[in-house]
Amino acid sequence: MRVERARYFLAAVETGSLRAAAVRCGISQPALGQQIALLEEELDVVLLTRSRSGVRPTPSGQALLQPMARLVAAEQDVHDAATESGGSYRGRVAIGAISVVVETVIASVIGRLHEQHPGLRFTLTEAASTAIEAGVASGELDFGLVTMLSEPAAPTIERTLLLQAPIGVIVRADHLLAERDSVEWSDLETWPIVTMREGTVMWERLHADVPEPDVVVQAMSDRSVKVMVAHGAGIGILGPFDTSVDVPGLRWIPLRNTAPIRIGLIQRRDSRPSPSALTVRRLITERAAELLTATVSAHRLGSGR
Repeated sequence: MRVERARYFLAAVETGSLRAAAVRCGISQPALGQQIALLEEELDVVLLTRSRSGVRPTPSGQALLQPMARLVAAEQDVHDAATESGGSYRGRVAIGAISVVVETVIASVIGRLHEQHPGLRFTLTEAASTAIEAGVASGELDFGLVTMLSEPAAPTIERTLLLQAPIGVIVRADHLLAERDSVEWSDLETWPIVTMREGTVMWERLHADVPEPDVVVQAMSDRSVKVMVAHGAGIGILGPFDTSVDVPGLRWIPLRNTAPIRIGLIQRRDSRPSPSALTVRRLITERAAELLTATVSAHRLGSGR
């Protein structure tokens, strides 16, 4: 029995959702569902009951939880022992990421990588989502973290949703919109706009919903948007991620009736990630799950004045 199938089953039970389990495990939801189905076929039992509210273990699945957990723990013990005897994973991993992911996800992972795997080296390229997908498709990057584009991925690319969050505006505390609990796209038609550069998902969403936006700044990062807003350049269009705690006096306000921004992991369909790449990807997906929980539960920028 393939141990990763047991891991997928346990993740589904713990999260109560195939989607959440797929995010935790760093694979697509269809792939995770297929692997659990293969596990059920292999064991000749039905492990999960599926419904609109999520998944839960069947009596047979409940009986197998502890044996499966022991199996997964035993595999981890083997990997840990191999790491200790061999000095840690080695090799080089090439990652591409958009700026907000670099600041909120990858930056906090770097310390863990250096501490847990000192022999592992990685390179990080910060770029736009389109450029990152091109790098993954060509094989220059092992995987990428991007804003999910509206157009379909290339046949060689697989996208896996990591997290999603609402779109909103960033304003100074003394701005006329600062007292609002939410705003409409139409509220932005008369204000100068600070947003991400042309070619980004945020740029596309702005121009799709505001006929002729007065864009005064095309920024390269979320932090640049916030710095420009803080200095009075205009109002910013961003997700609620906290990328500039040292820029005071700002408030995030959600936009009504607009689809959330979706951040995902992309990789080649025909490639088998190295152990080093899997290690980096696991730490990143764990951090993304932490960020998703914090963002959904708190909306830190939007809750304070």
